[in-house]
Amino acid sequence: MKRNRIAPILLGAMLLFSGCGLLSKDDPAAYEKIQAKLTQMESYEAAATVAFVSNKNTHEYETLQQCRISGEYRIEVTGPDKVAGNITIFDGNIICQYNERTGGQMTVGTQEAPERAEIFLTSFVKNYIKSQEVTISVANMDESVCTVLEATIPGEHPYLRTEKLWVDNKTLQPVKLIIYDPDGGERILVTYHSFEYNKVLDDSLFKVTSE
Repeated sequence: MKRNRIAPILLGAMLLFSGCGLLSKDDPAAYEKIQAKLTQMESYEAAATVAFVSNKNTHEYETLQQCRISGEYRIEVTGPDKVAGNITIFDGNIICQYNERTGGQMTVGTQEAPERAEIFLTSFVKNYIKSQEVTISVANMDESVCTVLEATIPGEHPYLRTEKLWVDNKTLQPVKLIIYDPDGGERILVTYHSFEYNKVLDDSLFKVTSE
């Protein structure tokens, strides 16, 4: 992946919004730091709450995510208790699901489900780079100021069309990621509780073994 493509995109957007008066005098420095974090991200580990919203209800899960920008990931469901221990691994070719508590394992195949793939920050970065229209804004969240980046999700999924990422301007940590349907409704919400950029992840975490 050509990660350096994000630099001119972000720079152009920064200049555009600075001219429109939407950025405070301190924001350009924050943008540069966020840009560096995104372009230099090779991997991450995060504890996050993931909520899937349907027309009838919302299903919420606590997760531990370990991902590489090259595509491999491991996601463990840590709550609620009835589904805790479920783990999904993608080694770059094959997706496997198993439960540590029961020892059960199932090889899903090679076709990734968009609803799962889009919850990862690595997917957002790739989509942001490919987006033809770039939107950057500033938002207040509780006592912090966040940079908000918006990306278009490729394809014609009926429920996944655009996404926004909130990043804290001081800590440079992702705060939340929201994925919207074509009508602007929130479909997936990811709230980050902890996040570590460029976490050293052992190859064994992404190893898919046969039963």
